[in-house]
Amino acid sequence: MFKKLMNNWRKCCLKDKNYEYLFEEPPLDEYVCLDCETTGLNPRKDEILSIGAVHIKKNKVLMRKTLNIFVKPSKNVAEESIKIHHIRPIDLKNAMEPKEAILELLEFIGNRPIVGYYIKFDIAMISKYTKQYIGIALPNHQVEVSSMYFKTKKRSSDYEFVDLKFDTIMKELDIPELGKHDALNDAIMTAMIFLKLRDMAPANSTFYTG
Repeated sequence: MFKKLMNNWRKCCLKDKNYEYLFEEPPLDEYVCLDCETTGLNPRKDEILSIGAVHIKKNKVLMRKTLNIFVKPSKNVAEESIKIHHIRPIDLKNAMEPKEAILELLEFIGNRPIVGYYIKFDIAMISKYTKQYIGIALPNHQVEVSSMYFKTKKRSSDYEFVDLKFDTIMKELDIPELGKHDALNDAIMTAMIFLKLRDMAPANSTFYTG
């Protein structure tokens, strides 16, 4: 009920009614897995540098339907930041303007649920831009793979530690590594994690977290 009221309020806040499709019922068994590389971990002040995304349909990662774009920052990227995401100034030479990149991403995502690893951060980063360009935060349902993985682990008590690091999950599920700190590769690996975990979940499980 609260979700419906929130979506109705968001619809009223849309600057462009062409984006009302974001609130429509999503297609059956379709998802988009995405990952962002950013200048830092603070959505309020940091910026998106690259976005990678891939469609998932039924039990397949659709490699012919991918998005891989660089986003032009408003200022030079700090050297310490480059050491983490490995995106150099030369990589951003022909980067897209933020508005163009975000609107292309919205078209790619559509009304599909969004899958990711600690996806709330990526959604918060993207929503900073969508609020500016179309008036609302990204309304799509979210699926968090670390939560899915946590639910598969048998624990002797509620206090037993579960390692939720991306590398640990990859190793445990025997997912091939495609190369780290590349937004599209990270999105594809996360999509493979999602499909494997979904096969391990009970038939009546629901994955939406937002």
